[in-house]
Amino acid sequence: MAEIACTHCNLKFDESVMITEEQNAKTLYFCCKGCQGVYHLLENEGLDTFYDKLGDTQLQPATQLTDDLHKFDLEGFKNKYIKVHDDGLYEINLIIEGIHCSACVWLNEKVLHKTEGVIEATINYTNNKAKVIWDPEEVKLSRIIETIRSIGYNAYPYDPTLQEERAVKTRKAYYSRILVGVFGTMNIMWIAIAQYAGYFTGMQQGFKDILNVAEFILATPVLFYSGWIFFRGAYYGFKNHIVNMDTLVASGAVSAYIYSIYAMVTQSGEVYFDSVVMIITFVLVGKYLEVLSKKNAVDTLDSIMGSTPTEVTILKEGIKSLIGIENVEVGDIIELKPGEKVVIDGVVTSGQGSFDESSLTGENEPVYKQKGDEILSGSICLDSVLHYKASKDASHSLLTSIVNLLEESITKKPHIEQLANTVSGYFSSIILIIALLTFTGWYLWHGSFETALIVGISVIVIACPCALGLATPMATLVGIGIAAKRGLLFKEAGFLETMAKSNLLALDKTGTITEGKPSVIKAKLYEGFDPALLLALVNTSNHPISKGIASYLREQNTSLESLPLEDIKSIEAKGIEAACQGKKLLGGNAALLKAFNIHIDEHSENSLFFFAIDNILVARFELTDTIREGAKEAIAKIKALGIKVVMLTGDHEKSASKVARAVGIEEVHTRLLPQEKSALINEFQTHGDIVVMVGDGINDTIALANANIAIAMGQGADVAINVSDVVLLDEKPQSIYEAYQISRRTFRAVKENLGFSLLYNVIAVPLAVMGFVNPLVAALSMSLSSLVVVGNSMRIKMLKFKNENI
Repeated sequence: MAEIACTHCNLKFDESVMITEEQNAKTLYFCCKGCQGVYHLLENEGLDTFYDKLGDTQLQPATQLTDDLHKFDLEGFKNKYIKVHDDGLYEINLIIEGIHCSACVWLNEKVLHKTEGVIEATINYTNNKAKVIWDPEEVKLSRIIETIRSIGYNAYPYDPTLQEERAVKTRKAYYSRILVGVFGTMNIMWIAIAQYAGYFTGMQQGFKDILNVAEFILATPVLFYSGWIFFRGAYYGFKNHIVNMDTLVASGAVSAYIYSIYAMVTQSGEVYFDSVVMIITFVLVGKYLEVLSKKNAVDTLDSIMGSTPTEVTILKEGIKSLIGIENVEVGDIIELKPGEKVVIDGVVTSGQGSFDESSLTGENEPVYKQKGDEILSGSICLDSVLHYKASKDASHSLLTSIVNLLEESITKKPHIEQLANTVSGYFSSIILIIALLTFTGWYLWHGSFETALIVGISVIVIACPCALGLATPMATLVGIGIAAKRGLLFKEAGFLETMAKSNLLALDKTGTITEGKPSVIKAKLYEGFDPALLLALVNTSNHPISKGIASYLREQNTSLESLPLEDIKSIEAKGIEAACQGKKLLGGNAALLKAFNIHIDEHSENSLFFFAIDNILVARFELTDTIREGAKEAIAKIKALGIKVVMLTGDHEKSASKVARAVGIEEVHTRLLPQEKSALINEFQTHGDIVVMVGDGINDTIALANANIAIAMGQGADVAINVSDVVLLDEKPQSIYEAYQISRRTFRAVKENLGFSLLYNVIAVPLAVMGFVNPLVAALSMSLSSLVVVGNSMRIKMLKFKNENI
């Protein structure tokens, strides 16, 4: 018996095994009870237009899975995956498995919206990620999952690792298609050389036929395997009434392929299989660059939340207990130990200590907290045990707010303007219309179908968007390569274009303009000072100030060796006390020495460290964060390009102004929290500025995500690097200037390439329309135009990194 397609899933089976059903004088065939049930469900709900949208796309047969539905209603599942809104509504991100096309998205959204209790359901077709908001009083999550499964799909909570697997799978698919394309192109060009030589010098038909067949064998897998992406894009463009670049690539390649088969079989004319593989391979490389460059914003959020504690120790009636952060209520007393991260905002009730707030302010200098002081989530307790009262719950604390703002900033990030695609959108439609009119006109005027077909194909081939498609990716590929050699990693080719258009540069201070490592700038050494004793003392601490002192001592005394200490005691938020060879050692801030009644001079705008032996001051050090080498010169060059430079920092005004004056920055914004940095970026953008933001810490993450281009220092926080568009591996301020140089030169090359390719088409297309160009010359012209674009792009390598402006 013949095979029959299932009315629901379109999979074909032998007619004898199908479930048949008569409806309105029409026979329905179903491969299983599941498909039959889904079909009638959609029909009863008025959603049977789904099958019109589905077309011939095949689905997986509907399956009914109920064994694991109960897990979606468990408390542990809720705590891990479900977000509870203030109004009591629940929200979850799901991955919908089995989505094949936009019709699948439409169906799932319609079915979910018809489910009682579901408030919102939106699905992103690019990653199959669904956002569902529902009222738990009206419907359970298990019921929502069951509804999705009932129409032949499956759903499970979003997991970043699954998203990564999907991205890797996509990259591998492109890679294999490019390998096939490159292999076919390299081999077919050798044959084409022989073909062209034979065209001008003469060749026996038998040899020519062998070469034609060889080219056909090589071109076929390139067209239908490597070029499948373009056929798919053209198909969806056709369904949505859009003529895109995929349409032109597919139509040009297929036309040349069909004509080449005709010429090969009839032994008349020339074959253009080399044009087919060049069209597919060159443009596919451009698409692959786009796939490689995609960032996963969700992974960035996961990296932030992944380092956040999920449990805290609370005290109730003198009893300690470990509970999940989502169960902490305002007013609960939380115990914090040295090294633990604050995850809930609060006020200190007992104890005192130093806190590292660098993840919030970007400043390395610890902040001393005592009873009554506020502590913020995201900071780290350095040296003591203390108790504090929760002033907010987990969902409203600062760290959660940062994550939420980051997510919003990433989703609002402006799309990079793709100039080539904008032009080609109109270009593609016009060329197809011109080719069709040319074919019709020549057929009516000349009366020969073959002549009309050849002229029509010539129009499409000579106007093939090979040069247009290469104009942007070829130039940006060269630009990215040069940047990488200079220690600049652009994560996406399009970022070169946006940076080239930038007119405002926002710089963080600590770790960007400065090194982020306190260093000694002034030392007063008194009688009795022993550097070996001080080195032994500071080596017991991981404090940034202690590291700065240790580094200074080693630079001054290369043969210095640390001595063994006894009775080492870390004094909360003050310093270190120890004993060595019968001597009492003290090292720390002014508060420590004052506590031992030691007279000191504490007047300075810099950080101070004091060292005393047997309660006698023997050394006083002033430390500051050293400005990066070349920062002043780089900023001057950037300003010379016409770019406004501003500083955004969490530091106090005196310290920030000192650094700004040293590097030549006039506009300084100080004491900024992460949200305030982001708000300033938004304010700049509302005034029409295209903003490049440079930072290195978690505190910069929101501002980086909100900027048009985000640049992170290579040794900065992983979160900042993940959310950035550009990474400076060598961390030199000069590299920021070089990034501007490269981006501007690359964007200029892109515009030159686009200008040439359009000019070429303006001249070549009319010649083809008038019949002065046959497909052979058209293919050669197309190849030549591509070589011109490639050659012009290679000129970017001539860029000199001196003091000249672009």
